[in-house]
Amino acid sequence: MSEIPTLETPRLRLTALAARHFDDYAAMLADPDSTRWIGDGQPLDRTGAWRSLAMLLGHWQLRGCGMWALELKETGAFVGRAGLMYPEGWPDLELGWMLKREYRHHGYATEAGRAILEFAWNVLHAPRVISLVRIGNEASDRLAERLGGEHIEDMDFYGSHNHVFAYYPPFREPRRAWA
Repeated sequence: MSEIPTLETPRLRLTALAARHFDDYAAMLADPDSTRWIGDGQPLDRTGAWRSLAMLLGHWQLRGCGMWALELKETGAFVGRAGLMYPEGWPDLELGWMLKREYRHHGYATEAGRAILEFAWNVLHAPRVISLVRIGNEASDRLAERLGGEHIEDMDFYGSHNHVFAYYPPFREPRRAWA
C-alpha cells in the first residue's frame, strides 16, 4: 500500500485511518446528526462503517489521496475525518469533512481543511478542488467560504441538491478539473 502522509496543524494530527479509530468512526457514522448531510443521509451500522473505512483507505491506493483521521495532538482523541476524494463518477477532486458531534464548532474542520488544501496544491499540484455541500447545510457552506471556496454553481448529485464551492491554488490561474 502506498504511504499515507501525516499532516500536522497547531492542534490536530491528520493521520491514516486505522483499526484503532474504528469504534469512534463507527459511532460517528451511527449518529444520524453526523450522516444527515452525506450519502443517502442515513446512519450506518458497524458493517457499513467498516466498508466505509475500507473504501477510504483504498482510495489512497487508487488515487494517491483520500481521507485522514483527525486526532487531537494533545490527547490522541479521534475528532473525525477529512480529506480529498475523487471516486469514479465524481465531478472533480473534492474536499470533504465529518466531525463527531462533540468536536464541532471548535475550528477543527477549518484547521484541517487549510492543511488539506495546502497538500492539494503543493503535493498533488491540483489545479482546482471542490466541495459539494448539500443545500441546507449552512455550517458547511460557511466553512467552505472560510476556506476560500467560491460558490460557482448548484448541482443535483446522487439524488441531492448541492452547492458547489471551488478552491483554486493561490499561485496559479484557475483551471477546470483535476485528472
